[in-house]
Amino acid sequence: MQLKNVRKTFGLYVHALRGVDLDIHRGRVHGLLGANGAGKSTLIKILSGAYAATGGQVIWRGSEVRWSSPKQANDMGVATIHQHIPLVPTLSVIENVFLGQTGLWRVNAGMRQSFAALCDRVGYRLDPDALVSDLSIGARQMVAIFQALATGADLIVMDEPTASLASDEREIVYATVRKLSKVENKAILFVSHFLDEITALTDEVTVLRDGATVFRSPTRGLVEAQIAEAIVGKEVAAMEKATASRARHVGEPVLQVTGLSAPGLAPIDLTLNKGEVLGVAGLLGSGRSELLHAIYGADRFARGEVRLNGQLMRRSTGAAVAAGMALVPEDRFGQGLVPDFEIWRNMTLPALDRVSRFGLLDHKAEVARGEAAIKRLAIKAPDAQSIVSDLSGGNAQKVTIAKWLFSDVQLFLLDEPTAGIDIGAKTEILRLVRQLAEEGKSVIIVSSEFEELMAACDRIIVMRDGRKVAEKPAHDTNEHELLLLAGGKDSTSPHSSHDRAIGA
Repeated sequence: MQLKNVRKTFGLYVHALRGVDLDIHRGRVHGLLGANGAGKSTLIKILSGAYAATGGQVIWRGSEVRWSSPKQANDMGVATIHQHIPLVPTLSVIENVFLGQTGLWRVNAGMRQSFAALCDRVGYRLDPDALVSDLSIGARQMVAIFQALATGADLIVMDEPTASLASDEREIVYATVRKLSKVENKAILFVSHFLDEITALTDEVTVLRDGATVFRSPTRGLVEAQIAEAIVGKEVAAMEKATASRARHVGEPVLQVTGLSAPGLAPIDLTLNKGEVLGVAGLLGSGRSELLHAIYGADRFARGEVRLNGQLMRRSTGAAVAAGMALVPEDRFGQGLVPDFEIWRNMTLPALDRVSRFGLLDHKAEVARGEAAIKRLAIKAPDAQSIVSDLSGGNAQKVTIAKWLFSDVQLFLLDEPTAGIDIGAKTEILRLVRQLAEEGKSVIIVSSEFEELMAACDRIIVMRDGRKVAEKPAHDTNEHELLLLAGGKDSTSPHSSHDRAIGA
């Protein structure tokens, strides 16, 4: 596969890809990296046939192609394993592996023979009749790999295949990738945020930034610092100065967490003070969201102690809300809002008692609260009667946050509050975070955009593999260092040395 100056424009003004050059060879693993918004997802959709490029050339096996659908790309030998594995949970493993290839019978003897051959090729055994819904995430990832191999693909695109996997499951994926490339002569495009696995696993690396190729190199001889610098660019120095110039007085401890653990989260201790903003830096699968959910009482399998203002919290979301905690989840429409409700109706859900009289809801008070939120957060909507699903991502996120501003919230837990929104809305939300802290509120904010954490936070903890691996004052770190720590450049990571050994 060869890409020459590939561009993708949406409408007149949104330039998702501005010029991408990429060469992918048989028998080699090519790493693709870039920060959020760099253009990786758009590029993957072009390679998989979901999008057509606006300009440039996509050359496959020596000929220029313009695929009109993922099926066409798949039929011509390109298989994509997406980050959110698109399997059918109610079907068996073998039915998923041969999905779309069935004839009169959903499973026949020929399929079972082919499945057994796949197991032998990869060196990994799966129960063909097990339901996908009963499998671990790692086993599901292997089903997706089997599915790609069953198509006879020569190029396999893997989008963050290890992001949610435990260390032993990662080892299986690493071994499979090496075998596919070196033994079966497949071409692999491996997309990852983990710098240590990129240096250990890949033969070549390409970095995208702002929709363009900014770095191309053989992996041999590269160090993680060089890759991190290519990902980050030259924005670090300005952000460091902005952070260093900001100081805020913080008060007594508000939140005390002791030995808090959950599935995907190793025991962790932390303290948060009144008026303090604590950032949580980490990559996909690092345990960031698990930490917030465990603090909030949303994970019934969590263990350990959470104290708010010295009081031991019961493990339930109702107790958290009553005590003064608010969670703004990463999935704003799936968990944070009721998309088909109006702004005013979403706004009052956390505190209906405050807009009620004698047990009856006061409609005028609810609408007034919605209008007040629109004014305070500059939500772009005609009025509080607007349906939330009709709003832009940034304005919907403002509603998600605003619904907690009229309650007696002392601790805000913000999970990727600026994900998928434009730079203007990001700035306004980060300004609101600082304003909340100045009002004496405490905030924990999770973000993949490390420069945002440095701009908004007083302290930053770094997570990897469900563990806290570092803690830094925001004014005494930079995006480069945080990226290295989150990507595996630390002595406490249990996988760093082993991951490198796999690629040796």
